[in-house]
Amino acid sequence: MKKENLNVAIVGATGAVGTKILEKLIERNFPVKSIKMLASKRSAGTEIVAGGKSYVVEETVPESFENVDIAFFSAGGAISKMFAHEAVKRGAVVIDNTSAFRMDKDIPLVVPEVNAHVLQEHAGIIANPNCSTIQMVAALQPLKEKFGISRIIVSTYQAVSGAGAEAIEELEKQSGQFNDRANIQAELLPSASAERHYPIAFNAIPQIDLFDESGFTLEELKMMNETKKIFGDDQMSVTATCVRLPVVTGHSESVYVELEEEGITVEELKSAMENAKGVIVQDDPSSQSYPMPLYAEGKDEVFVGRIRKDPQHNKGFHMWIVSDNLLKGAALNSVQIAEQLVQS
Repeated sequence: MKKENLNVAIVGATGAVGTKILEKLIERNFPVKSIKMLASKRSAGTEIVAGGKSYVVEETVPESFENVDIAFFSAGGAISKMFAHEAVKRGAVVIDNTSAFRMDKDIPLVVPEVNAHVLQEHAGIIANPNCSTIQMVAALQPLKEKFGISRIIVSTYQAVSGAGAEAIEELEKQSGQFNDRANIQAELLPSASAERHYPIAFNAIPQIDLFDESGFTLEELKMMNETKKIFGDDQMSVTATCVRLPVVTGHSESVYVELEEEGITVEELKSAMENAKGVIVQDDPSSQSYPMPLYAEGKDEVFVGRIRKDPQHNKGFHMWIVSDNLLKGAALNSVQIAEQLVQS
């Protein structure tokens, strides 16, 4: 791919992730000639200001991708399935931030710090993993590389922004209604297409997306399957439980990991992660230092703390992983993929 003067398109430009992609392209001085902001017909004409420049949103149609080099998609799986191949047909490389193509065996699923090498296999479409998967594999990659990993058990505590701007609005609205609990209106969570909806304000909902016949939710299955694909290890044991919390931005994860090597110390684990790109170890119980979503918001890194050895298992360790789900969990990872393409 040419390394400068790139024509870029952002599909889903008015959404939370789309606007963050634009901000990151500008902030990181991505070599663009033009940026085309695309969304639904309803949003066409909307003006977005970033980096001191105004961008007018256009309706997404197949012809939108003429002369586009890189197209970021973040408008939902249905839109990606409708337009991604149209973009590729016109010569664009698509970086897709939905679940539409993640488990397609012929489409690379990429976290640059973990498996940038698979970008060589792309045929026009590159998938960006699920937000909760990205932060976990980014933190665990140095452990896998140095000690090997045989098993992962993860419980996530996910922010409402992962369900979009409407979920943030619903949390804010319900918080104001909380004193009159009988009249709290729940219309979106745990899943807009689910039969029943529950309040998220002052609550924890142990369901993200719909349930599979296995009893796991689709969000949990995404984490389990995507982790194996990214790590390139179908034999790795991965189990997830995903919970939605009344937090606006920032996903948290309680992760239990079993290494392949015996006799590894907490200090060795910390050292491996401290030397990993994009990971910050924040772990000092004596001063109550540990990651929290409130303080991770707006930051690019993945934060790890509460690292401790399992008292019953010589190869087992527990840790707490936090990251801004709109940045490393979505927009930033997409832009980093594009940067890898330019560098290759």
